Amino acid sequence: MKTLAFASRNRKEILRDRLNLAFGIGFPVVLLLLLSAIQSSIPVELFTIDRLTPGIAVFGLSFISLFSGMLIAKDRTSSFMMRLFTSPLKSSDFIFGYTIPLLPMAVLQIAVSFAVAFLLGLTVNINVLITIIVLIPAAFLFIAIGLLCGSLFNDKQVGGVCGALLTNLSAWLSGTWFDLDLVGGAFRKIADALPFVHAVRSGRAALSGDYSSVFPDLWWVIGYAVVIMIIAILVFTKKMNSDDL
Repeated sequence: MKTLAFASRNRKEILRDRLNLAFGIGFPVVLLLLLSAIQSSIPVELFTIDRLTPGIAVFGLSFISLFSGMLIAKDRTSSFMMRLFTSPLKSSDFIFGYTIPLLPMAVLQIAVSFAVAFLLGLTVNINVLITIIVLIPAAFLFIAIGLLCGSLFNDKQVGGVCGALLTNLSAWLSGTWFDLDLVGGAFRKIADALPFVHAVRSGRAALSGDYSSVFPDLWWVIGYAVVIMIIAILVFTKKMNSDDL
């Protein structure tokens, strides 16, 4: 109950920041429309809607990381967090209290991307619903990254790490914009070692109905999400027990 009460407070904070909320949900839509327009103007299949949509949905989750990181970083530097430290909440209660309201926001962002994709020619079938479910671990992953960054850095530093570094990593190393096989070498190896390309591949496999190809990649995403969430809890615990909030 105490975690849910804290989550309710965070939900109100998220809804209060309507500008960033609209930007986080709307920017992936703008990219989807722009790249679809480019595809309609070129003779080669570079940004086909069925391959582009899962990639855009994953890339858009990087803004959820920024949102979650800024939320926890601002709380850490406020008197509000100091008062909460006198409550019976544990570190895991804090982290999950931030995660619970952020997850529906992430799912909404994914769903909006697919809704726009329908207008652009994506086939409506059961695979779309399965794809959204498959991308939920990716949502946990990006939320966990944001919470870890927010536990380590202040709000300005979080803006640089999640706003610039993470968005570029998830853009270039996810295979959303181009086939990583075309680059190969060390770049491909680095991309395969990170979870972003695996999230996109599992989403594309689910959307195409190739369910047997979903889990080899999805396990990577789940593993990264669990490990980073645990690290976020440990880091937040250390911050709670120190004077450097």
